[in-house]
Parts: sequence; C-alpha cells; structure tokens
Amino acid sequence: MSEAPAAPPTVSADRADGIALLLRPPRPRAGWRLLPARVGAMCAVELQKLRHDRTELYTRAVQPALWLLIFGQTFTRIRAIPTGGIPYVDYLAPGIIAQSAMFIAIFYGIQIIWERDAGILNKLLVTPTPRSALITGKAFAAGVKSLIQAVVVIVIAALLGVALTWNPLKLLGVAAIVVLASAFFSCLSMTIAGVVLSRDRLMGIGQAITMPLFFGSNALYPVSIMPGWLQAISRFNPLSYQVDALRGLLLGTHAHVALDLAVLFVAAALGIAAASSLLGRLAR
Repeated sequence: MSEAPAAPPTVSADRADGIALLLRPPRPRAGWRLLPARVGAMCAVELQKLRHDRTELYTRAVQPALWLLIFGQTFTRIRAIPTGGIPYVDYLAPGIIAQSAMFIAIFYGIQIIWERDAGILNKLLVTPTPRSALITGKAFAAGVKSLIQAVVVIVIAALLGVALTWNPLKLLGVAAIVVLASAFFSCLSMTIAGVVLSRDRLMGIGQAITMPLFFGSNALYPVSIMPGWLQAISRFNPLSYQVDALRGLLLGTHAHVALDLAVLFVAAALGIAAASSLLGRLAR
C-alpha cells in the first residue's frame, strides 16, 4: 500500500512577505508623509554642522553687535529718527535680528550648487522624495540656522539693556516669524541658483539684493519717513513684514502680527514652489 504524498512544506509568513516584495515592490510613501522626515533630517544636518564648527556662529555675531553698539547707541543719542518714544537701540534690535537671519538665508543657494558639483543633488533627485520635500527641508534647515543666530542677537541686545519681552508665547511667535522669513529668503536664493547655475553669479546677485532689501524695509527707520516711491517698495518687501512682527512681539509696539505672519507664510509657500520647479534644471 503506497503512502500518501507528503504535504508541501508551509511557507513562513516572513518568507511569504519577502517573496511578495520581490514580485511587487512596496508602495512608495506619499509626499506629505516624507515631508516631516526630510525637514527633520535637513535640520539635524544643520545642527551637526554648528556642533562641529562653532566659528561661524561666533563670527556672524560680530556684525549685529557692531550695529547695536555703534549705530544703535549713536542714533539713540542724536534722536534723529522718530521711534514712537522708545530708545533707538530698542527700535533697532528687531531689525538687526531680521537682517542677521536674512544674510544667512540669502546665500543658501550656494550650498545647493555645491551639492550639485559634488554629485549629491543627483543622488537626492533619484530617490522617491518629492522635490518640494527636498526644498522644504533645506528651507527650514536655513530657518534653524537663522533661529540660532536670532538667539545670539537677542542675548546681545539684552546685555545692552534693550527692553525685550520674555513671554514664552511671544518668543515662540518670534521663532515662527524668523523661520518663515528665512525659509522664503533661502528659497529665493535657491530659485536664483536654479536660474544662474553658478556660485559666482549667485554671490554677485545675492550681494546686489541684500542691501536694497535691508534699506528698503523698516529695519532702520519707520516707513512713514520714507519717500513715497520707497514706501511703495517696502509694502512688497517681506523683510518689512518680518520686522513689523518682531517689533510687535518683542517690544509690544503696535503691529499687524496676524497679517505679517500670513504674508510670510504665503511668501514661503511661493518660494518653495518656485525653487522646486527649478531644482531639476540645476541637476542637468
């Protein structure tokens, strides 16, 4: 009498899953699920850079300290600029915070050109990560670096006796304003990088637009004393909205914080869209 045929060996669940993955690759995650991970990774990279090399942090603190010590103290004595009854050095401090953050972010496109030259950008573009997630991660990484610089300027201002608020909620608002504005300016830099494709050209354009952005804002003086044509330009300058919000939060002056936050959010979103659309051009 013949024996019954042996039953086929059972396949373990792990092995079955592995065979299924070989036959059908896993479904890639949606862009919105990759975005937080990408942003977190880019921010961690920036923090690691500052951890290993703090000289950049120290050298960048020199310029805002000189603005507050020399320019702020001098104009406080001569009282040449109307500031609504507050000392000029107090009035100036939020503008210098915005200026320091902008100067960091506006040259962020140089890093993405360096990544292209090193072959890193091409490797990032072949991953399933959406281009918008890459740009957003880099933009908010610039925001983290600018936020660290803003903390340095706030400490310097406090040592000089500037009457700043220490309300935790308002300080969180300050952090949000600095990060959003830095995200916009870094995206502006990466957009320019996608057009000019060269570090030298980007450096030239960046240097050409930083001073008009700074002096065409309310960082140094009120909009009301500007000539009419400059007032019109300042209304389209995101730096003016950043400074207005910082003054309202840090000094308690009259400001349109909700409007400023909305303008900076829209500007950052448009900047991310523009830089994402030109990212592929950089890799060619």
